[in-house]
Amino acid sequence: MGTNELRKRKIWQDTSGGNAGIAEKKFYEIMLQEFEGSDFRIRSKPREFKDIYSKIKLNKKVLADIYSPDETWTHGVIPDFAIDNIKTKKTLYVEVKRQDGWVERKPRKAGRGNAHERSNKFFTPGLLKILRESGKLGDDVLPFWVVFQGDIARDPKRVREITCWYGEYSAHFFLWHDSVDDKSLISHFNKKLKHLLA
Repeated sequence: MGTNELRKRKIWQDTSGGNAGIAEKKFYEIMLQEFEGSDFRIRSKPREFKDIYSKIKLNKKVLADIYSPDETWTHGVIPDFAIDNIKTKKTLYVEVKRQDGWVERKPRKAGRGNAHERSNKFFTPGLLKILRESGKLGDDVLPFWVVFQGDIARDPKRVREITCWYGEYSAHFFLWHDSVDDKSLISHFNKKLKHLLA
């Protein structure tokens, strides 16, 4: 496919990005209402990790081998949300990942995309340590919750991948099949995660 043909082609990321924003907004509104008048709050785009990567200390050999700009810059991670218990000062970080998937009347290729894979950055040893320290949840707890929304929550391939990756930490992901169903989302949080913030 030539350059001109590529320019005319519909870019699936454009549609996907807009849908992801809608999923995040819906999640936020549901949790905001759920926490009203309680010790819990939800923050959108928490900024406490916005500069963690640029602050990483490197040894002299690595520094000698890489580009070191003179200008100051920031580089880090900004989760979609943070759920705080105001009294205990504990925090659970949240990512809402909306993605298409292979479901009825759609071809297998409808499951392309890597939103679920990108959320796995939170499993890395370095980020786990940073999120655990900030969230004050302890070393035996995953300090994050990922909500998968859209067809990915019913895709036979992606659901199996996600289930394998989380293993015994299945409470830390939620397959939000129907975004109109706020009760199942709230129930999952209340039954499986809320106690971690106590």
